[in-house]
Amino acid sequence: MNIRRSVAALSLCAALGVAAAPAASAEDGPAGRSAGLYGTKDPKFDGVWRQSLALLAQDAVGVTPAKSAIDWLAGQQCADGGFPAYRADTTKACDPKKGEFTDATSAAVQALAALGGRADAVEKGIGWLKRHQNEDGGWGMNPGGPSDANSTSAVIGAFAATGQDPAKGGEDGKDSEDGEGGKDGHGGKSPYDALLGLQLGCAAKADERGAFAYTAAKGEPVANELATASAALAIQGKGFVFETVGKDKGAGPKPLRCEDGDSKGGAGKGGAGTPKEAAEAALAHLSRVMSDTGSHLKSAMPGAKDQPDFGGTADAVVALAAGEHSAAAGKPLQWLQSKDSGAVAWAKGDPGALAKLVLAAHAAGANPRDFGGADLVQQLNATGPKPEAAAPDSGADAEGDSDGKGEEKKSDGGGIGGVWWTVGVCAVAGVGIGFLLSGRKRQQL
Repeated sequence: MNIRRSVAALSLCAALGVAAAPAASAEDGPAGRSAGLYGTKDPKFDGVWRQSLALLAQDAVGVTPAKSAIDWLAGQQCADGGFPAYRADTTKACDPKKGEFTDATSAAVQALAALGGRADAVEKGIGWLKRHQNEDGGWGMNPGGPSDANSTSAVIGAFAATGQDPAKGGEDGKDSEDGEGGKDGHGGKSPYDALLGLQLGCAAKADERGAFAYTAAKGEPVANELATASAALAIQGKGFVFETVGKDKGAGPKPLRCEDGDSKGGAGKGGAGTPKEAAEAALAHLSRVMSDTGSHLKSAMPGAKDQPDFGGTADAVVALAAGEHSAAAGKPLQWLQSKDSGAVAWAKGDPGALAKLVLAAHAAGANPRDFGGADLVQQLNATGPKPEAAAPDSGADAEGDSDGKGEEKKSDGGGIGGVWWTVGVCAVAGVGIGFLLSGRKRQQL
């Protein structure tokens, strides 16, 4: 399947209750890197996640990843089709009750589908996701866990990347014509139903209307910017990779229409009657929040200083670009590119973070090879095995493990979107874990 282009937060800490360990051991390969793996930090909590994002980002800009990198990712799959955060010993069977994760599986499916040649792995992954859909139409981080916006959004991206209609919960491969969402998913509910149930409507405070909650499992939904960025992309029926439209009219997103005294808004808890309306309201909320904070999202990690959330901001850029709101996406993108923001320094040496910035730049029509003066593609390539081939303007002298130049490969010009999703911190361990995951727990708690 050579399908091209498809939140916040694969928070594995909460499930494992452990803090991140130091860098990988020397036996893993050159510069402490395990064969085929991107990055040298311990992959225990984010190996599959960062590998998937890195491969998608490279593919999006015309770089052909090394076969060893693709093999590494495919080799992490469990026998039942699910993916864990990381398998140190792939000869040992996975624990299906706690060792496999929705976010990791969804990200891996999107990457393997985009790269092609791994149809069996992709089909097994999709099958695993379908088997673990909740009755409300959504997915939790772990099988059977309460549905959350980030995990549900990641699955929608996997369905979209494999040509299946997310509105039907992946039950068939037919495309939805009206984009209004369906009732044909598990238990009569679709993934869109689950997301709409997590959106704050007209009964919420004015400055929270249109935002999404991470989950409703602990009482009243609470606005979460990272969940909002993930859901705003997914409810458009898109994943980490999607075809961009080029120039758009630059119109701003439309907020919820709430009349005085209106406490209901649209249908149900969401306050929006259709996925399209829900996406517009979420994008309007993100734009409003970022306009009040200097064109970026702020970190909401408990106890964190007043500091920017670079990954969450990149996710917001992607979601806005997917909604064809170039002007609204341009402001946070320019902030990320500015040297004063510190985004490039934040991402240095981190394949997941670099991939997020590459995806944001690509989705919004910027050049990731000249991102505030930095070549993000070259930096990303250098965190993993040498690519098989690189596009001519990619800084082809960028290297992975050895010297030499990659051959040229033309990009198909497809756009990329990345929910996605920031990774990193978990309330249980109090430590960052993987870039997507971080986001969700940070704002939820």
